[in-house]
Amino acid sequence: MNAASAATGIAPATQPGPPLWLLAELTYRCPLHCVFCYNPVDFARTSTELSTGDWLRVLREARAAGSVQCGFSGGEPMLRDDLEELVAEAHRLGFYTNLLTSGVGLTEARASALKQAGLDHIQLSFQDSTRELNDFLSHTKTFDLKRRTAGIIKSHGWPMVLNCVIHRLNIDYIEQIIELAVELGAEYLELANSQYYSWAEINRDGLLPSREQLERAERVTNDYREKLGDKIRIFFVVPDYYETRPKKCMNGWGNVFLTITPDGTALPCHTAKMLKGITFPNVRDMSVQDIWYASPGFNHFRGDSWMKDPCRNCPEKEKDLGGCRCQAFMLTGDAANADPVCDKSPFHPVVQDAVAYAQVPDARRTVVKPLVFRDPKVSRQLAEASSTPLGAHLSAPEKNSRSPPIL
Repeated sequence: MNAASAATGIAPATQPGPPLWLLAELTYRCPLHCVFCYNPVDFARTSTELSTGDWLRVLREARAAGSVQCGFSGGEPMLRDDLEELVAEAHRLGFYTNLLTSGVGLTEARASALKQAGLDHIQLSFQDSTRELNDFLSHTKTFDLKRRTAGIIKSHGWPMVLNCVIHRLNIDYIEQIIELAVELGAEYLELANSQYYSWAEINRDGLLPSREQLERAERVTNDYREKLGDKIRIFFVVPDYYETRPKKCMNGWGNVFLTITPDGTALPCHTAKMLKGITFPNVRDMSVQDIWYASPGFNHFRGDSWMKDPCRNCPEKEKDLGGCRCQAFMLTGDAANADPVCDKSPFHPVVQDAVAYAQVPDARRTVVKPLVFRDPKVSRQLAEASSTPLGAHLSAPEKNSRSPPIL
């Protein structure tokens, strides 16, 4: 048994490989207020961020542990004044680096500095193809800024990668979104149907598209793929709720993906901080190597010894490893349950009910919940108002749904 196996108690046959993909969530601060944001509902509780020195150490430790790709995200990572320094160090260490941004703060001067620092790739997000809906969904006047940012990205020679979260409010405009990507010269377009975690889970009733909407969007996307050929690569991600088998979340718990949150908490996926009863380590207290191999939080759902039936005896368990632990927790209250997306799960009716409600036309809905926009004040209110799993769409969001002013 090797040293890591001795520390973790995991047999060599199941010992995880290195944390290949590092996501550095530099800050939860963000000028946008998106209704589908995956940042924790209680993000406003995070009062301190890792220092520049801390992040530089994390980058070195992660690279030594075997990480090869580093994504800088947030919130909005451009709000960190030390972003260029962090990118330069990641580049020096040999990471492939990418920046996930709303475009706010990516000026010509900062783009030049990031290019000089060695940044390899930028993913720019839009909320829609029109100024009106883009600005409504983010609750900011950013559409024109994003278009200018797209031009800056192209002028510096980065591949144009455009991301648009798709949901009930914009899925009927899929043609226009694709046409916008073509107009902006995007080489890649990710049409990422919203997955229902955190703020998107709160707003699920207003965001989950109908089956008819989803099927039409897929047809349109396929038509454009055929028409455009190699001019642009289009990725279309289907929402979990319309599947009968869950995804192999993050390619397996603690198997490839390592997230470091703004306060230094290390997570095996973006949203695992919501899970109750699991203590996740912090890079202020442990090295990345020890976090990955020796921490109880990262070993908690590795392997299959934690599984209950029907997952424990399912012949398909190696394909999906029981699905998403966060989704199981949100929808059943127990992260060890089978992901309710799976039609073998005893909790699958929870998903079926949500899908059934999504088929009801907006005009026929008797109770319409107002959208809850991501906002620090609302985050504090939600955290204080509810002791249920954060992100659950219960009564609290309805009481605290006043929208922040458009900036």
